[in-house]
Amino acid sequence: MKKPGGRPPKWTKRQLVDGMRWRTRAGVPWRDVPERYGAWQTVYGPFRRWQRDGTWKRILADLQADADAKGLIDWDVSVDSSLARAHQHAAAARKRGGPQKEPPGGVETEPTITGSDARTAG
Repeated sequence: MKKPGGRPPKWTKRQLVDGMRWRTRAGVPWRDVPERYGAWQTVYGPFRRWQRDGTWKRILADLQADADAKGLIDWDVSVDSSLARAHQHAAAARKRGGPQKEPPGGVETEPTITGSDARTAG
């Protein structure tokens, strides 16, 4: 069997995964990952690759399956609609083809031109 060539890795996979976990838990940009986990580009590379090839989805599915088999997951979900907010424009949305509301206070939208104003406006 042929040995792989190239330079040996400077950071262990454990360090890289710990860096990914630290970054996710802290919620900071990739560039703020501490150097003890490796250079941020080195930590980001496998994270993105595993994201693209579905590794993270498989890990999550396996962990959920194991926890469910042990009875550690309660799959009941409760959604409180008082916390779900509509967009600010959704409350007063105009229906298509419906009449437009009058301006508040019944103020006319265009001024009425009378008498001598009519000659200068024309």
